[in-house]
Amino acid sequence: METETLQIQGIPAVIYGEASENVWLYVHGKQSAKEAAGRFAETACARGWQVLSADLPEHGERTVGTVPLDPWHTVPELREIFAWASRRWKRKSLRCTSLGAWFSLLALENEALEQALFVSPVLDMECLILDMMQWADVSEARLEDAGEIPTDLGETLSWEYLQYARTHKTKCWSVPTAILYAGGDTLIRREPVEAFARRFGAELTVMEHGEHWFHTPEQVAFLRRWEDANVRTVKNIHRRKYIYEQLSQYEV
Repeated sequence: METETLQIQGIPAVIYGEASENVWLYVHGKQSAKEAAGRFAETACARGWQVLSADLPEHGERTVGTVPLDPWHTVPELREIFAWASRRWKRKSLRCTSLGAWFSLLALENEALEQALFVSPVLDMECLILDMMQWADVSEARLEDAGEIPTDLGETLSWEYLQYARTHKTKCWSVPTAILYAGGDTLIRREPVEAFARRFGAELTVMEHGEHWFHTPEQVAFLRRWEDANVRTVKNIHRRKYIYEQLSQYEV
């Protein structure tokens, strides 16, 4: 498979696949990197797409950088990457994992996308932070007073982050979306995922014995089958567009 490494506004990125007018923007989750898109690219590129993936702050080639992984920095970066992609490709789709889904919803809520695929997605950050506070036995009053509190979970709770999550919720998402959730996910509650699917008409698939990180051979095989069933071929997209354009010429 062809690959091209580059930088977008100083952000390390990689493009998979032969030249095309169509691209998937792949946004990885925590403890991952841009190269995680390689396996997904095997499916997408075989169907006429390219795949663009970039390292989020504190990940991949940016682990030594000074830019923190938070919405104030990550969301503007994703908007810059999408704007760059829009100048190079006509049609864009979105593939996200875990925290990458939440950042992408914030950054691309009003952008034109062909489709979106979310795997183990964070869709309600307020709910996740409140759960983490409960696990760490931290009250809202204590967090507000301290501002930030490190936890044994390896995460630092932040009052400012919680307030941001409360005031930045997804209000509009019209992109045709499919979600893959693991029934054994111990990080992301099932209820917010189901609520998002109902509200925005997303197609929800659950692997009951899966985990937040799809990593065992059985889980990876399930993930690949799900992706294979949901990644559209380019010719089908073009045909739907052609039919719509032809029908729009007639009054009904």
